[in-house]
Amino acid sequence: MSDFRPARGFEEAVRPPVDIRRARLTPAVLKPSRSTEDDSPAARFARVARGAPEVMVKITGRTRDGGHLGAHLDYISRNGALSLEGPDGERLSGRADVRDLAREWSAELAMEPGRRRDAPVSLSIVLSMPRGVDPLRLEDSARAFATDLFRDRFPYVFVLHDEGKHPHVHLTVRMLGRDGERLNPRKADLQVWREQFARRLRERDVPAEATPRRARGIARKAETTPVRKMRERYVSGRGPLPRVLEAAYRSALGGRSDQKPWLEAIRAREQKVRRALVAEALRLSGGGASDRALAALVERFVRARPNPETRDEQLQRRTRERSGPDKGER
Repeated sequence: MSDFRPARGFEEAVRPPVDIRRARLTPAVLKPSRSTEDDSPAARFARVARGAPEVMVKITGRTRDGGHLGAHLDYISRNGALSLEGPDGERLSGRADVRDLAREWSAELAMEPGRRRDAPVSLSIVLSMPRGVDPLRLEDSARAFATDLFRDRFPYVFVLHDEGKHPHVHLTVRMLGRDGERLNPRKADLQVWREQFARRLRERDVPAEATPRRARGIARKAETTPVRKMRERYVSGRGPLPRVLEAAYRSALGGRSDQKPWLEAIRAREQKVRRALVAEALRLSGGGASDRALAALVERFVRARPNPETRDEQLQRRTRERSGPDKGER
């Protein structure tokens, strides 16, 4: 495949929403000085265009003391039924081992010089992929990911949950490092972590990418966990409709379509990306067989790319579709 000269519009599309140079805690080994073929613009674009699944690296919470940590470890170990794995492959089996680890971490935290009373004990992370990923490859990728980031700096344990159709890994990291440094990840760190997890999955023949939503033409933010749970309770008749969704439904039913500056910026950026990709396709179409194949891939990607649509716009569209054509159109 010919080197894909990255178009400025596409660079803007795949650029993380935060500057990864601010990722102060990520080891230098995760920032190689020379890129590999797997990280080349051509390879990355091809993965995005072919719909490679996006990885999820999500911080789900922090534990505040030994009791809270013990309860969390009980949960992820299924009350000791699942073994927790540590940095050197050691395994903690049973509730006694799990509780011993919780006491050990909280005791070391208590000896931290200048410790704040509200300083958390551990960071809870979930690593996952969409349905269909092989659980063992997911687990091995998570093992390599944790080794890359934390092995020599922050103690951790992890465990695979594979009871349903959506396997995922729970990773719990002690926030007090071995050298006294505190784990305090920023958004930039999370982006670097996503990219590294995707890289480790690809090394195990699992297609994966770590691009922002705008790379795929998606304007809507993912539904937050609290809102999703409240919506599910409402749908099942066990709770009220979340206020944020109630306001969105009222706006959709009223047909209001407020023009917001940030929405115009999203649409302008989308047009810029589309024009740049079309220009790339035209340039590549005059090359060899591999260039022409890439040009066809770019063209299909642009044609299939969805128009940016906010949640309110989606609700308004669905409301119109359910209500059918206006009387004047019949």
